[in-house]
Amino acid sequence: MYGALVSWIAPESELPFRPRRILVAGTAGSGKSTLARGISRILEDVEYFEIDALYHGPQWIPNPRFVDHVDRRTLGAGWVTEWQYHTVRDLLADRADLLVWLDLPRHVVMRSVTARTVRRSLLGVELWNGNREPRLQTILHDPDHIIRWAWRTHKQTAARVQACVQSRTTLNAIALRSRPQAEAWLLGPLSRSAHRT
Repeated sequence: MYGALVSWIAPESELPFRPRRILVAGTAGSGKSTLARGISRILEDVEYFEIDALYHGPQWIPNPRFVDHVDRRTLGAGWVTEWQYHTVRDLLADRADLLVWLDLPRHVVMRSVTARTVRRSLLGVELWNGNREPRLQTILHDPDHIIRWAWRTHKQTAARVQACVQSRTTLNAIALRSRPQAEAWLLGPLSRSAHRT
């Protein structure tokens, strides 16, 4: 299914090393942040940082020092974050030792991102730096509304991940195709790798 490179690890296989610098890839709404937090809880000395919080300043204005912040955060020995934003994707991939791809079917992602967006919008949940989801009606006229964005970029994510792994033979990668498989990987191979030195 995936490229025939040795860097692809089967989800049920034991990890050949203890990961220290981890990227979580996936379409918007696939559960990247949730999985990254889970990885950080299991690998206790691997710090999670949410890349959206570094990118979005107040009133959704992009942080002009975003690249510098990501550069500094990824100089450390142990970290996990989401793999997104074109300005830092190469930097992140070059420093990572493991890329975990949430390769979920489009219908699963769309159900998740829609439910999440509706909940956040109706409850006025604060996301990052005072920002909140826009009103639901914006989906009608904003081509980059998160729900429309998730639909449009689902195939692009797959192509981007494949290209990243193919161009970096030292970057190990795992594709998780369902939430139960992701949970089993967290509690199985990843958890067992945490005890390695």
